[in-house]
Amino acid sequence: MAIEGKGFFEVQLPNGQTGLTRDGEFQINSQGQLVTKESFPVLGVSGPIQLGRDHSGPISIASTGMVNQGTEKRGKLKMIDVTNPQMLTKISGAYFVAQDPKAGLTESKSSLRSGYLETSNASTLTQMANMMTASRGFEANQKVIQIQDDRMNRTISELGNPT
Repeated sequence: MAIEGKGFFEVQLPNGQTGLTRDGEFQINSQGQLVTKESFPVLGVSGPIQLGRDHSGPISIASTGMVNQGTEKRGKLKMIDVTNPQMLTKISGAYFVAQDPKAGLTESKSSLRSGYLETSNASTLTQMANMMTASRGFEANQKVIQIQDDRMNRTISELGNPT
């Protein structure tokens, strides 16, 4: 799942605390719960999303966050907007907690895209090319400075040694 907007998914951390993440790579555990790849239960509006263990139908998640298994509704994903994301505390990987009330948590109106994952907005190929260009520029400038230093040394030695 990918979030279109500034929202976060709510998950239950091992210590019982509520965490926030934008990582929508969800799985189903052996108890039939929707979980993150680290096995943290994904929270819905009324608690963890519990799916049927009998695999009674395909699982689908609508853009509104409604989770269905076959024709049966299993819950709605709880998504949160954060007014001041800089107030979040990073705990590990892609997980945050809002320990400061100034973070401003509100119910999110963001929509979801099923079958998508959020990725970096940087292109690896472009960034490697930029890094190589910068490295070559650095080497060229280093060579100019070295040539200038050699000239200064030669000038000083010739002026300091009149013949």
